[in-house]
Amino acid sequence: MLRLTWVQPEDLLGHELRQAAQDGREPSAVAARWRAAGGPEAPPRAGASPRPASRYLRLLAEDLLDELSELPSRLSDAEPTDLPGIRALCPDWPTLRTGPAPTEDRLEAAWLGRAAGCLLGKPVEGLPLTGIRRLARSTGTWPPDAWFTARGVPADLLAAHPWNRRSAATSLAENIDGMPEDDDLDYPVLNLLLLQRHGRGFTTADVARLWLDELPAGRTFTAERIAYRNLLLGIEPPHTARHRNPFREWIGALIRADMHGWTNPGDPAAAAEQAYRDATLTHTANGVYAAMFAAAVIATAATGAHDVHACLATGLTVVPPGSRLARAVRHAIRLARTHEDFDTVVDELHATHADCHWVHAVPNTALIAAALTHADGDFAGSVRRVVSGGWDTDSNGATTGCVAGLLAGSPAALPDHWTAPLKNRLTTSVGDFNGIGFDTLAELTHREASRP
Repeated sequence: MLRLTWVQPEDLLGHELRQAAQDGREPSAVAARWRAAGGPEAPPRAGASPRPASRYLRLLAEDLLDELSELPSRLSDAEPTDLPGIRALCPDWPTLRTGPAPTEDRLEAAWLGRAAGCLLGKPVEGLPLTGIRRLARSTGTWPPDAWFTARGVPADLLAAHPWNRRSAATSLAENIDGMPEDDDLDYPVLNLLLLQRHGRGFTTADVARLWLDELPAGRTFTAERIAYRNLLLGIEPPHTARHRNPFREWIGALIRADMHGWTNPGDPAAAAEQAYRDATLTHTANGVYAAMFAAAVIATAATGAHDVHACLATGLTVVPPGSRLARAVRHAIRLARTHEDFDTVVDELHATHADCHWVHAVPNTALIAAALTHADGDFAGSVRRVVSGGWDTDSNGATTGCVAGLLAGSPAALPDHWTAPLKNRLTTSVGDFNGIGFDTLAELTHREASRP
């Protein structure tokens, strides 16, 4: 039986109840009605529950999703989604400025860093923190300073904590043969195509049309899959981000931010605004802030003139300071500066964000900031720390690897054991880019970054 993930109303309802509680609405009455009717909890890790719901429960879930969307939020003033509202809350919003395009070498290091970080995190994506630690320690690689491997892992441990089903065949050390397809690499390629067609002045509607033309629906997940469905229902942006979309504050918009930073070097405000137009197709509030934060960090790192701490500080200037995301990032940076042992930092973050889903933007963005801070921006140190922290390991590894790759400045500055297995080859389903080299991607990105 086909159980389509991330779209079935009976599975969305549980996620929406949690999202409502987190974003300042009061969902208890709706939750009581759902439970009284026998409605299930949200699937804790997978995108679909194992068995279909009755027709009655599905119809009830649809009604309750709409009812929850109408509830007022006590956080709306501190966490707006409209850009003027965001800017009004940011007293240190960066002034518009421009810088020279990053060199092709620096951009290639960023592409390679993104790919390597993603690939390291792929086999353990979605696993609980205890499982990741036990798997790595069983082969003597903790924190993970080499690719994960099944060689030498006890059978009972693999039974208790199986590798990510989609990724093990292409991302364990014994299986790596170039960079396999992953949405964390598809989206930067897609945004390269977006800029080639529309330039930096693209609109959210341009993003939507490009997705429908070039992005297979089956390659979308969580908020992106919901938005894609909404587009096919005739719903236009930005309502695509809100209609029956409990994933609107998850990590999807953040993983699309790199290209916006790469093509606005030294201009974090422009990078954030570009990321905003992309993000609001699928996300609201903290989901949008995460993308803006990442784009501003990357735009600052792309100049090669700032250390990682200045980059992270700049990223915070485009995020409302009273938002959950800003508070989480500041807390994570403080922890990273306080504790010598990064496992202690991770344990504290997991305790603090225990109520968040493992794909939510708030804890994952905090973990990225903590890893970069604790490793002082060093590539290998940053990537292995962020993947060791669990949650959305491949996405976090990708964003962290991009920032640290930019700071490293060239492919030669990245350890060969992280880049050689990539074989300068990316698998992707986007456009005509399948099999493209990272050097060619860097050249094409440099062309867009150099555009007037």
